[in-house]
Order: sequence, then C-alpha cells, then structure tokens
Amino acid sequence: MSEGSESFVCAACGQTHPGLPMDSAFQLPDIVWAIPESERASRARWTTDLCQFGERYFIRCLLQVPFTARDGCYAWGAWAEVPWPTFKRYLDLYDKDATDEARVEGVLANDLPTYGGTIGLPVLLQFQTAKLRPTLHFAAGAQHQLGRETELGISDARLHEILVAHGHIPDEPREQSRAGVRA
Repeated sequence: MSEGSESFVCAACGQTHPGLPMDSAFQLPDIVWAIPESERASRARWTTDLCQFGERYFIRCLLQVPFTARDGCYAWGAWAEVPWPTFKRYLDLYDKDATDEARVEGVLANDLPTYGGTIGLPVLLQFQTAKLRPTLHFAAGAQHQLGRETELGISDARLHEILVAHGHIPDEPREQSRAGVRA
C-alpha cells in the first residue's frame, strides 16, 4: 500500500488530506448510538469524552494497534463501559495528571469492524494527563483477534482490510507498479 498516492476526506473537518487515515473514532457507545436520534438526548447524556445512559457509564478512550512493517499504529477512538466508582474516579481526575493511577477494568462498548463481536470484551483503562484520553489495553495473552493484534501488530494487508471496512478506500485492487503488485 502506497501512502503517498492516497488521500481521504476527513469526517471531522470535511477537508481532503494526503495519505491514509490512521484512526477511526466512534461518536458514542453503540448502545447509545442505537437510540433513535429523536430520543437520544432525552435518554442519555454525553460529551465528547463521557457518556451516561441510565445507570451505565462510558469513557471515550484510545486503543492503539501497532504496525508490523512500519512505525506507528492504527488508533481506535472507542468507548469503554465502566462501573460507577471508576467513572467517578475519572471525573475526579479529569483535569489532572493521572498517569500514575493503576489500570482499571472495563469492557468495550463499540463493535469494531473486521474484528467480529468486540462489544463486551474485557479491557483495562490507563488514565493519562488532562490533555489525553485514557488508553485501552488487553490482558497479556488475550485470545480475541483484537487483543492479539494490539500485542503483535498488524500488517499493511490487515490495515487495508480495516480501511476498506470503514469506507476510507475502495475495495478494488489496482496496479501499484509495472511489477503487478496490487493493493
């Protein structure tokens, strides 16, 4: 996959950017997103970082999947459901450096395309500084494909699958060179 020959239209700003998108983000936990738009605001409360739906609490986090063939990672802006005491602790630390806090338990609240059933997967949240969202981690040796890929990384071919699943690039092979290398 040739990064220099691709571009994408940013969903946030509407501008075309060179290269390929290296992240995807969910606006809300899937259970809240599923509420009809006309009812959503009356049934749930949310900001870009926090969400409450009845007695359920969610924190928006960052889940990074490293690349195996290059520097960097693909990042998922995903929501984790946490118990009230964790949510409350995060509120207390929201504008502070919380990087020394122990990791806390939660479960994924979004279904990440190409990973098959990620809602409810156990994760660990690591709080960060006031300017950064918490990061998500899996326990060592996690058996789900997403857990393995966060530990071992993904190839360019896997990145291509993810980008196609999100509609960032078309699902059509094309010539990359005269040697017949295809994306």
